[in-house]
Amino acid sequence: AVVSTQSTGARTDGKIYNFVNKKSRNAYLMKKNPRKISWTVLYRRKMKKGTEQDVTKKRSRKTTKFQRSIQGATLENILAKRNQKPEVRKAQREQVIRSLKEKNKAKKEAKASLKKKTDTKAVKATHKKINKGNTK
Repeated sequence: AVVSTQSTGARTDGKIYNFVNKKSRNAYLMKKNPRKISWTVLYRRKMKKGTEQDVTKKRSRKTTKFQRSIQGATLENILAKRNQKPEVRKAQREQVIRSLKEKNKAKKEAKASLKKKTDTKAVKATHKKINKGNTK
């Protein structure tokens, strides 16, 4: 009969461990971390022992910049805008802002004139009469 050196240990949560020898069983019972014990498989994996070090890393491709047109603007338009002098671009921006402001001002004036037409003295007087009639 061959004497076995293996032993089995069971934890309270039901997990069963099979130990190869007393050394590993005692290390487990002392709650040693196997990643810190140099002769364990886990330590050797963590410290990358016994693996081939000749394997070279894969080379990653260098990204290249690529320009293309965006929706609503062709590449030529984009490049033309980029090559413009900042003063010219600023002048264009100010002109657009000015035109928008004028447009808004015209809208406001049109609205005000409509309001003035409706708010005449005669209309106000009729409103007064109606209000006086309601209070009686």
